[in-house]
Amino acid sequence: MAEPKIVKIPQHVAIIMDGNGRWAKARGLPRIMGHREGMKSVRAVVECARKLGIKVLTLYAFSKENWQRPREEVSFLMGLLEEYLRREVEELHQKNIQIRAIGELELLPRNIQALLKESIKKTAANTGMILNLALSYSGRAEIARAARLLAEACLRGDLKPEEITEDLFRHYLYTNDLPDPDLLIRTSGEMRLSNFLLYQCAYTELYITPTLWPDFREDEFLKALEEYQRRERRFGKISEQLN
Repeated sequence: MAEPKIVKIPQHVAIIMDGNGRWAKARGLPRIMGHREGMKSVRAVVECARKLGIKVLTLYAFSKENWQRPREEVSFLMGLLEEYLRREVEELHQKNIQIRAIGELELLPRNIQALLKESIKKTAANTGMILNLALSYSGRAEIARAARLLAEACLRGDLKPEEITEDLFRHYLYTNDLPDPDLLIRTSGEMRLSNFLLYQCAYTELYITPTLWPDFREDEFLKALEEYQRRERRFGKISEQLN
């Protein structure tokens, strides 16, 4: 396939990586094999995003709701995350990629928490791209946390309720220093946000593809970015105002 010309580079791309289980089932394989194959897509997309100059890539790696899955699958996913951090962080560091994580990280196994902390510290000064991993993440829980922190600030007398604005509210989100996603990609064809970045995606362009995540490699990522080139982002205005 001829590589599309990507002129309008989104600052922030978020991805709901869906379809690992269906990919495995279609091939008569255990679900865990779909998750392992999906890691190859993670590597491919991260590298492609870095080369294109995308500033932030947020991957929905494990939702808070995913803790309800069978214990064996959750254990495998945690092991896969540990393997990724142990094997990939040095290369990501060499490529000037900064690692971050958002979500209720305290719910992760202690060894994963320690690895994440080490990875974040190691890459903190990198400036090439931010790889933001959403782990044990819930958009509703994030919004509730921000509201709770604001309420506590009001009770302490540090803040008055009438001083609360949208911009101030953003300050209390996990992503307070990041731009909102310009583009949200969801694989596997499902038409929902699945509790992902609910506040941040108010004006995000959505791209839904039937491609399952293990099959989503560089060419599929470029298709999504090519579609993004055709979008007109008006933010409530009309076309004539933009031109």
